[in-house]
Amino acid sequence: MQPIRTTCAYCGVGCGITAMPTGPRSVQIKGDEAHPANGGRLCSKGTHLGETVGLTGRLLHPMIGKRRASWDKALDLVAKRFRETIDRHGPDSVAFYVSGQLLTEDYYVANKLMKGFIGSANIDTNSRLCMSSAVAGHNRAFGEDVVPATYTDLEEADLIVLVGSNTAWCHPIVYQRIQAARAARGAKLVVIDPRRTETCEDADLHLPVKPGTDVALMNGLLAWCDQAGVIDPAFMAHHVNAPEGFWEHIRAGHDLWSTAKTCDLAPALLQQFYELFAAAPRTVTLFSQGINQSIRGTDQVNAIINVHLATGRIGKPGAAPFSITGQPNAMGGREVGGLASTLAAHMDFAPDNVERVGRFWAAPRMAAKPGLKAVDLFRAMGEGRIKALWVMATNPAVSLPDAGRVREALESCPFVVVSDVIADTDTSAYADVRLPAAGWGEKDGTVTNSDRTISRQRPFLTLPGEARPDWWIVKEVARRMGWRNAFAYERPADIWREHARLTAYQNDGARLLNLRSQAIIGNDAYETMEPFRWGGAPFADGRFPTPDGKARLVMVKQMDVQAPLHDWPMTLNTGRYRDQWHTMTRTGLSPKLARHREEPLVEIHPHDAQALGLEEGDLARVSTPQGDSLFRAALSEGQRPGEIFTPIHWTDQISTGGRTGLLPRPLTDPHSGQPGFKSTPARVERQMTEWKGFLILRGTEPVRVPCLWATRVTVPDGALYEVAGHGDPARLDACLPKGDRVEAIDVTRGTRRVAIISDGQLAGVLFVTRSGILPPRDWLIGQLQAQEVGASVLAARGPGNQPDKGATICVCFDIGLNQIVAAIREQSLVDIPAIGKALGAGTNCGSCRPALANILAQTMRETLHAAE
Repeated sequence: MQPIRTTCAYCGVGCGITAMPTGPRSVQIKGDEAHPANGGRLCSKGTHLGETVGLTGRLLHPMIGKRRASWDKALDLVAKRFRETIDRHGPDSVAFYVSGQLLTEDYYVANKLMKGFIGSANIDTNSRLCMSSAVAGHNRAFGEDVVPATYTDLEEADLIVLVGSNTAWCHPIVYQRIQAARAARGAKLVVIDPRRTETCEDADLHLPVKPGTDVALMNGLLAWCDQAGVIDPAFMAHHVNAPEGFWEHIRAGHDLWSTAKTCDLAPALLQQFYELFAAAPRTVTLFSQGINQSIRGTDQVNAIINVHLATGRIGKPGAAPFSITGQPNAMGGREVGGLASTLAAHMDFAPDNVERVGRFWAAPRMAAKPGLKAVDLFRAMGEGRIKALWVMATNPAVSLPDAGRVREALESCPFVVVSDVIADTDTSAYADVRLPAAGWGEKDGTVTNSDRTISRQRPFLTLPGEARPDWWIVKEVARRMGWRNAFAYERPADIWREHARLTAYQNDGARLLNLRSQAIIGNDAYETMEPFRWGGAPFADGRFPTPDGKARLVMVKQMDVQAPLHDWPMTLNTGRYRDQWHTMTRTGLSPKLARHREEPLVEIHPHDAQALGLEEGDLARVSTPQGDSLFRAALSEGQRPGEIFTPIHWTDQISTGGRTGLLPRPLTDPHSGQPGFKSTPARVERQMTEWKGFLILRGTEPVRVPCLWATRVTVPDGALYEVAGHGDPARLDACLPKGDRVEAIDVTRGTRRVAIISDGQLAGVLFVTRSGILPPRDWLIGQLQAQEVGASVLAARGPGNQPDKGATICVCFDIGLNQIVAAIREQSLVDIPAIGKALGAGTNCGSCRPALANILAQTMRETLHAAE
């Protein structure tokens, strides 16, 4: 078989992949050296995509309620219920909630059905949660949602500023390109983030700003540039409009000392950043969720763009504001109108645009106004205004803020459809109809990455069971609702050409998104399409897609940051882990990816932990006015005092705790509708338990563990559950499989060890203790693959001295913390290449290199201190 060139399933970097099938459901994954986004590099998630293409947990057949149904019966029911709801309550009584996991062709068909034929704009996407503030900011400043940067700008910049982005974890290939540029050109790196993340480890400067003060920081930078003569008056005069009073606003109250006080930064640190910026005409400012996910996110975006416009740092090599998107096709969704606030092809709901798109589609009932954005959509559902919902390729019962209310809304909705690859998700539990969708490796279409590069995503696996592509599912419902001719698509290429024609239709240059050359390509050309970037080099000629051709400065003001509340004294920040993705329905299948962070942690500063009586590894209950959930405490000097961090990935399917989505407030930015996930008032309390333990089981079938705390991760040939609770832990025996039982009890420590052996192989183990120390898990996990085991398994180690490798740092080569520290000390290793040569760590995907740098520095400090 020949390798298939496709794209990665994860973040917006849009890395190219070559996939070589090695069996019906197995594949060898490599980076595509010819792809412009990654040049052959892959992060840990992309590297291990081959571990996630099995059929564990897949939805393989249409389901009506709990019963399997035919496609005809399921599609007829969906069409009938949507049609009846529209006829009875009007088009705004139905909604679609879609996803950046969809391909552009999927997005296009769903958007066309809702906005052009149903006649409502109630189609929104989970991309609303990650980059809609960037969209609103671009539209306000440029007149169109255009990212004015490319990855090659990173190689040409003298200064790279990361704002609200843990790039080393969330966009590792971008971080590797940044590091390569620094090594080649000596570019400086500044990281602006309340947390000291691994992205900060090798930065020239880290500004630990107070959350929510980014507007003040950037306004202060602009005031400094104005005073220092860094403003570009010629560029401003010819290419930028400023509103009345803009410069008076900037010059008043944004001096260095006032800004430092607002941002809770040392004035000298702030001045160092400002001087670096002033000295570097080639500056790229990358921003991500720390900017976007705020109730003032759009203003924060425009504060960044204002600085670049006023100093002429835009439209030139190595100079641009750069929004890094979170999902693989968030950009493609923006291009076709997948947001409720846009129409299609970068057009808004201006009457001439509504008329233009309606004429192009020959639409019988065009939506004439924006629809409900994500948070408002589910609020309307809870109020009874949305009576039929179709969720595609996303899990809002986990990912939306105030997720408890979201579940109540889903429960109350008269008709819910979920099309997904996974049979059982927190959202599909509320579905009346479940439709099996194609997954990564089976899908056929296009995606657009963060720098506007469009790539093909090609199938290399056959569709399993009765799974079908999302575009096919939507068009079949549309045809059953009576619009057969308008949805007569036979293949993704048909949809792609129509989308391209719409971008060019009556487009006289007012919109930069124009795919005219793609509108006439044949099916063969579509199949062999090479990655290409639309829009060329935006704004290189100084012209912007506004009526007068000029960009616009936007006056933005720093809002007061809420002081800590008596009942909610902490500030909760949320985000991603390095090796996991969204709600882990894909990455959770990979044994290697699971080992980096096996449990959901609440990261807290040691001073706060001490005041709360928390120690490393304790269980902690994080509460907000919206709800509460349990996490494992992790003490971190990288947290600002008074602030905590939790990950977004854990769900009811894999844990009894870690439900971060329950906690944030359902407050949104007034311009973009994006929720503010980054600054929720919270409190933390220690959760006492009587015992703790772990459970290792062979097989992939999940079990419900009856205890307070239980989290599950995939391991080779089985699953590992970390458990803790109250009462008699013997009730966990019900989770053990059948087989020969061996058991050991230590009454003094309240320790109990049970192993189940079936046909000579280990079927499961349960270790619990009330006061003792639990052994490492790695050797026991390895015994799931052993051909013969005996009662000695209760010792939790093999013959001889086998040291604990420690927490996994490098997932590619399964290298642990203790192994790395030992190698540094015993072999006198002094840099990351030396660690790679000794252990292999950091030599494959490179995602662990920031962690290796931190471990190296810490170990060398400890060694020096011991020598003194």
